[in-house]
Amino acid sequence: MAVTAQAYVLESPKAPLVRKPLQVPTPGATEAIVEVIACGLCHTDLGYADGSVPTKKGIPIVLGHEGVGRVVEAGKDYESLVGSTVLVPAVLPCGECPFCLAGRGNACPNQKMPGNDIDGAFSTHFLVPARPLIKIGASSNVAALSVVADAVSTAYQAILRANVTAGDAVVVVGSGGVGSFVVQIANALGARVLACDIVEERLKLISDYGASQTINLTNLDPKELRKQVRAFAKGVPTLKYKIFECSGSAPGQTTAYGLLERGATMMQVGYTPNKIDVRLSNLMAFDATLHGTWGCPPEVYPGVLRMIEEGKVKLGPFIAYGPMSKVNDYLADMAAHKLEKRMVMDPLT
Repeated sequence: MAVTAQAYVLESPKAPLVRKPLQVPTPGATEAIVEVIACGLCHTDLGYADGSVPTKKGIPIVLGHEGVGRVVEAGKDYESLVGSTVLVPAVLPCGECPFCLAGRGNACPNQKMPGNDIDGAFSTHFLVPARPLIKIGASSNVAALSVVADAVSTAYQAILRANVTAGDAVVVVGSGGVGSFVVQIANALGARVLACDIVEERLKLISDYGASQTINLTNLDPKELRKQVRAFAKGVPTLKYKIFECSGSAPGQTTAYGLLERGATMMQVGYTPNKIDVRLSNLMAFDATLHGTWGCPPEVYPGVLRMIEEGKVKLGPFIAYGPMSKVNDYLADMAAHKLEKRMVMDPLT
């Protein structure tokens, strides 16, 4: 059947997104059309919208990579999905290449990212590869699960990659967005968690959701920060230090790297196009480990959804709801650092 979507299209960098009807292509054998229930707004969307980060598809493009919805049409290989409520991962791997077969689907060279490689979920409907879709059961608030597509699942994958275990000393630089979920997941696994940020309101909030201690980084000398981190982790061998850079800023990256110790692990989770200067010899001298992490393989999603179902990860305090018709206002507020919670948008309002 022909599906016409009402979508918010990026037609020019730095210009407002334009609402317009778009014809959704007929699904191929391995594709599906998802009717969007809700879509989260990510800082990466702002990078695409303001032109600081080019999309792989180019322009025009429909942004949005945190979609949850219902499958309304599917190709012959996935017709059984029609009618299902699904989470659309931000990273949609092919499932067949050497990366995918090795459990590294988030590094799949054939992956598709909604709102980057293909049109995304700032729309009433969008076309996606069907194989990676995550079926979800009945929920009192399906819309809230949209943020699992990126913010929560990315945090979970980073925690797994760092092999966080009980007794670790976890330091999270940037405790908003993805960082807030890194804190919660690490705490649920029994780690001792230190949250660092420059926004006091974020620190106050996260102190109620898993952070054993918080540090405001504003005007804090790096040597003093190291001293406070060591005091926080007293009794924990530096081999069990796990440092997560989630701020998506050059100062945050420099700060996190400066906290490396002997045998410690650092996870680079946030993104910024800006460059920093670091001494890579620190990795050698400390026999330390630095990992990048991108998205989350679809097969890992059940674990994080289970943590949410069990109440170990809370979504409500960290998200806000609004109509997609105000997406340009939300992007402007994000650029001005006025958004303290992740926006979850309704495409029908």
